[in-house]
Amino acid sequence: MFSWVELIQIAIIFVTLYIFYRSFIQNTSSERLVRGLFGLALLWGVSFILSWAHLDLLGAFLHWVALFLSISLVVIFQPELRKFMALMGNIKEWRRLFKHNQDITRNTKALDALLSAVEYMSIKHTGALIVFTTSLDESVIDKPGVAVNADISSELLLTIFFNKTPLHDGAVIIEKNRIAYAGGILPLSKNNLNWKYGTRHRAALGMSEVSGATVLVVSEESGDISIAEKGKFTKYDDMKKLRAKLEKVMYK
Repeated sequence: MFSWVELIQIAIIFVTLYIFYRSFIQNTSSERLVRGLFGLALLWGVSFILSWAHLDLLGAFLHWVALFLSISLVVIFQPELRKFMALMGNIKEWRRLFKHNQDITRNTKALDALLSAVEYMSIKHTGALIVFTTSLDESVIDKPGVAVNADISSELLLTIFFNKTPLHDGAVIIEKNRIAYAGGILPLSKNNLNWKYGTRHRAALGMSEVSGATVLVVSEESGDISIAEKGKFTKYDDMKKLRAKLEKVMYK
């Protein structure tokens, strides 16, 4: 029997793992990998229980099956494993879990400029892809694009996403409320999406699956404004609700 001290420790471990799962894994491409690892751990556990119950043949069989699957998982989940390790190596994502970023000051001028540009692009059906991140992990994207390092302004955003410019098809990456890069190439989601979603939406979803970034998309076809987070889209028709959301994203 477990003592109450051991039960408390087990509860703390489960709560910690659950918080970790919700914060970093859920609705990302690494979720399949974690489920596979959980099933593998369960298989190992059953093999030991069978051996302890003197069912040696069954225990040995499951032990070798689990060993074979352990090796197979490295091959089967190679892309997910690479992205998972990149996410775990992002120190600032870990810091975000335990404390708010104190370095980002509340700059409503930047937010106003961003919303003004997004609203205009929505009306004019100008496609846009904007990534919000506190620290860009270049290992999870194909190319960060051209370094800009400029204050957020409506004019600059509209110029970048104007359909005659070389950078308009890529993503603008906003880091610590400044435009860090333009023309970024993001990883595409492999999930089956609705036919109305194009490459921009697939890139937005893909980036949100492999990182803690929030990605805003303006549809070139419909002018719809959507935000991708943790592998899910949310559409925003009300600019006040969009402002409230971006305030949380930019000043978290």
